[in-house]
Amino acid sequence: MEKIIKPSSGYVMILIILAAIAFGIFMLLNGNPIVGAPLLIIALFCIPGFFIVEPNKAMVLLLFGDYKGTVKANGFFWVNPFMTKKKISLRVRNFENKPLKVNDKIGNPVMVGTIVVWQVEDTFKATFDVDDYENFVHLQSDAAVRKMAGSYPYDNFEDEDAEVTLRSGVEEVNHSLEAEIVDRLNHAGIKVIEARISHLAYASEIASAMLQRQQATAIVAARQKIVEGAVGMVEMALEDLKGKEIIEFDEEKKATMISNLMVVLCSDKSASPVLNVGTLHQ
Repeated sequence: MEKIIKPSSGYVMILIILAAIAFGIFMLLNGNPIVGAPLLIIALFCIPGFFIVEPNKAMVLLLFGDYKGTVKANGFFWVNPFMTKKKISLRVRNFENKPLKVNDKIGNPVMVGTIVVWQVEDTFKATFDVDDYENFVHLQSDAAVRKMAGSYPYDNFEDEDAEVTLRSGVEEVNHSLEAEIVDRLNHAGIKVIEARISHLAYASEIASAMLQRQQATAIVAARQKIVEGAVGMVEMALEDLKGKEIIEFDEEKKATMISNLMVVLCSDKSASPVLNVGTLHQ
């Protein structure tokens, strides 16, 4: 468990050590090495106990393998020279994970890239519970992406009942990803500030086929709208002609006119008009 401590001020200790060195030299010069020499040795031995803690940094202290505490306060300090000191950054860090090939819920290979913003919260766990907490963050983030991607389909083309997909459910998917990473990195004393998807696409081996499927779906939807509009326009035209008594159609002529209007309205090319110089029956 992390234990916060505040060691002795380095400014006070440096004055004491400088005074001890000066007094030791004075005693040596005055022919008293019995006092001067040990005093100089002790003073010099104490010098390695000094250290500086910068803003958003921490110093983990160990004495012969025993954890003594963590210094998070900024400043100049002095501790027992026998203590081992390990500096850890508490600054907010982020990394952008390169697109990783994973399988979605249906089994389609997709490429998912992520951005994770994190910082060390518990220096004891980050130092002693894992070998390399930075590498641990990267590996566990990859594992979280794989698990998250396997919980949702890429889209709802194949899974029409899916309410949340990787493409459409951005907020839900990012929340799920962040929760998964938080759970995994808690063992290393890492605080996850944000985790989100930065890249999402089908894998290259199926990207072309999926693009064609999306295009076909879009074309079918567009054609459906065109047909619906054309039917309405034909119905309106026939009703206007009948209401204004411009011309009377029998069933055969009505079918011919409907056919011609549907071709003109639904065609993806401009119609070429044909002028009838005879009667309607020719």
